Amino acid sequence: MKLFAPLYERAMRWARHRHAPWYLGGLSFAESSFFPIPPDVMLAPMCLARPDRAWRFAWITTITSVLGGVLGYFIGLYAFGMIEPWLQEQPRYWAGYQRALEWFGQWGVLAVFIAGFSPIPYKVFTIAAGVLSMALLPFVAASVVGRGARFFLVAALMRWGGARMEAELHKHIDRLGWATVGLVLLGGGAYLALKG
Repeated sequence: MKLFAPLYERAMRWARHRHAPWYLGGLSFAESSFFPIPPDVMLAPMCLARPDRAWRFAWITTITSVLGGVLGYFIGLYAFGMIEPWLQEQPRYWAGYQRALEWFGQWGVLAVFIAGFSPIPYKVFTIAAGVLSMALLPFVAASVVGRGARFFLVAALMRWGGARMEAELHKHIDRLGWATVGLVLLGGGAYLALKG
């Protein structure tokens, strides 16, 4: 059943839209302080659709992500009391926040770089950096390096693959999509079995 191919085609059309860079910047900004969806999901198809603009898209993503991280920092610095009850109700984010505090204790500003590059929720680290009153300039520098390394790596891979990778993805997208659904279901089943 071809369910993922039409979704993929729509995503590629959106990626070529003239306002797509603005949407990418908004998503990147929001993800760094409060939004749950990472900008990679938009950056990758945009770079595939327009490999000639991959570096520009990576810069947009990096700059707006760091600006969103600064917002997260100020939320932690000045408004943590307001969001703390909400964070505690979200087990994933609360555990991430506790981990961020531990990492800052062990590695200091290096924790920001690691969170910026890895799939760990960066927003939790930006808020924790504000709570701990980390020096702002090292926080921004580590964010630029970590986020930039991640987004430029995504852009480089998509630019390198270009039209050839887009064609291959389009050809196999339904199999990849169903395989991903299967893995998620297996993982969820295993988690429930272990928990129960």
